[in-house]
Amino acid sequence: MALSVDIRKDFGGFQLEAAFEAGDETLALLGPSGCGKSLTLRAIAGIVTPDEGKILLDGRVLFDSAAHVNLPPQARRVGLLFQNYALFPHMTLEQNLLAALHQEPDRRVRKRKAAEALERFYLTGLERLRPAQLSGGQQQRAALARILVSRPALLMLDEPFSALDSHLRWEVEQEAAAVIEDFGGTTLLVSHSRDEVYRLADRIAVCRDGHIDAVGEKWDLFRDPVSYTGALLTGCKNLAPAQVSAGRVDVPQWGLTLTAPLPDRQVAWAGIRAHFLEAAEEPGENVFPYEVVRTVEDTFSYVLLIRKRGFEGPSLRWEMSKEAYHTLPANGLARLPPEALMLLTE
Repeated sequence: MALSVDIRKDFGGFQLEAAFEAGDETLALLGPSGCGKSLTLRAIAGIVTPDEGKILLDGRVLFDSAAHVNLPPQARRVGLLFQNYALFPHMTLEQNLLAALHQEPDRRVRKRKAAEALERFYLTGLERLRPAQLSGGQQQRAALARILVSRPALLMLDEPFSALDSHLRWEVEQEAAAVIEDFGGTTLLVSHSRDEVYRLADRIAVCRDGHIDAVGEKWDLFRDPVSYTGALLTGCKNLAPAQVSAGRVDVPQWGLTLTAPLPDRQVAWAGIRAHFLEAAEEPGENVFPYEVVRTVEDTFSYVLLIRKRGFEGPSLRWEMSKEAYHTLPANGLARLPPEALMLLTE
């Protein structure tokens, strides 16, 4: 299965420009609220019509503005799980599933497939209940069951865990992971949670202001998120404006001039993840004396807010295990490993 998207849509004060490809994998659209992630899914599903562009799914043209092709949603074979699950509230759970099987002419086959879906999603015995009588986790499983009984060619999940209480998210996320694995085709996952996409996705597309900043394997993107937005969305807490001069990186807000492997792109920001800072025993490359602005004890770690000794500026966040905290050298030297520094575009 292969999905190719290259579309543009003018919403007045907001411009959507989405261009990416996905194979038999889970591709996550990661970005803040209002950046166009959900609109992209709705355009693929046929709910929103782009102004121009093209959408292909496994060689089938779903939308092509130049060729005047715009298949209706029911002809696209696309399954979209909405944030609120969009179950029919006046129907029982079984009726919801049967509605998704309306193209199957044999009533007995429809009943059998609905029963199989109920069993697969651990919903047997709840057939006669309406959505309002189901828990949040049961509603999500019901919505997934309704999507999958129609045998979609593409599965799309729009922030599927946002409506769940925190104690349910882990359990339901694992169930969703099993569904995605069984599905085996192309899955698009919309989220603003870096941890969620890291656990569920194969690749990540970083979205900002209606367009995609970068697309890459999740390990590559967390190691080098390319842009400031990518670093922010993947959880980097230490970010500051930077400029490259004479092969070194000047970071005025930290009061530091650093060495790091220089990327082949314009550098506007420097970043380092909080757990990559190191204690140093003696002066050296990227080593500086620090003072602690604040110490925060977390459940299983300590977070130190530090800055260069005698320098007035924003602090750096340094996260470490409790064992490491209690063995910090007395001289107060910290090191930013050159290979851990991220040099980023705007």
